Amino acid sequence: MKIENTPYYIAEIGQAHEGSLGILHSYIDALATTGVHAVKFQMHIAEAESSNYEPFRIKFSFEDATRFDYWKRMEFTLEQWKEIKQHCDTVGLDFICSPFSNLAVDWLEEIGVKYYKIGSGEVSNLLLIEKIAQTKKPLILSSGMSSFSELDTTVAFLQDKKVAFSILQCTTSYPTQPQQYGFNVIQELKELYHVSVGFSDHSAKIATNIAAVALGAEILEFHVVFDRRMFGPDAKSSLTLNEVKQLVDDCNAIYLAKEYPINKNDNSDFVVLKSIFEKSLAVNKELPKGHILTFDDLEAKKPKGYGIDAASFQNCIGKTLKQSKLQWDFLNEEDLE
Repeated sequence: MKIENTPYYIAEIGQAHEGSLGILHSYIDALATTGVHAVKFQMHIAEAESSNYEPFRIKFSFEDATRFDYWKRMEFTLEQWKEIKQHCDTVGLDFICSPFSNLAVDWLEEIGVKYYKIGSGEVSNLLLIEKIAQTKKPLILSSGMSSFSELDTTVAFLQDKKVAFSILQCTTSYPTQPQQYGFNVIQELKELYHVSVGFSDHSAKIATNIAAVALGAEILEFHVVFDRRMFGPDAKSSLTLNEVKQLVDDCNAIYLAKEYPINKNDNSDFVVLKSIFEKSLAVNKELPKGHILTFDDLEAKKPKGYGIDAASFQNCIGKTLKQSKLQWDFLNEEDLE
């Protein structure tokens, strides 16, 4: 999942397709032009993951009487999922999917995924994680709802199973506010678990992701929508397609910059430029022989090397001129007694 010279970009469609295959495939084609590496989906099989007793949480839908009905509307058949995966392969995007049931893992294995994404609400679902562990495929954990204690349990479980994993700092709040970003956790996760660490964003801001990369994120995951005015639970927390392209360009630049630390003890690369931009001392008025120089007599003029360095002006104050100087003449050591 680690890409050399850039972060690994995961654009999540999630439920932005609204149960429409046509919209979903449109997202795949659009994202293929942005520079992201992967498209992420959520595989919901209502009967396997939910029931009529699940609370709706937020009554946002005009179509669905219950949360169970909503998950039903978000479903696709196994054959449709295979076509979705094939479309991703065709346009050169990795297909990533979060399963929310063991049955979904069975389907994803038949589809042929390379690795899995675990949503924030499933990190403590060791039944599901055991099912994935049996596939021996790597996975990405999103830490949004988990304490370090809960993460410790899941990490130990994965280590015992010898399953490779990465972790994303994530805040389960939509849209996430600046005081909730938790950038400090990126480094804490690295120090605790010694794995690749990323950032799962719900802020709908490019700047949040740029900051995450600057602070050490190697993976970026973000929701995508054609327009934030669209209907859906994640629309207001998503980036638009144009913003995704800008994010990729900006974060690539920051990631590359981090690979080239500057040694401020060595400025040898600037010898030529310093000769152009640095300055020599000159006099700012006509001065007679025998004049005692003051600060108000001096100016600094380009280029360096035609007079005493401007940095040494203090050594000239109080010195006597051996000869008269015209206005703007450079001042050299041989001019001074």
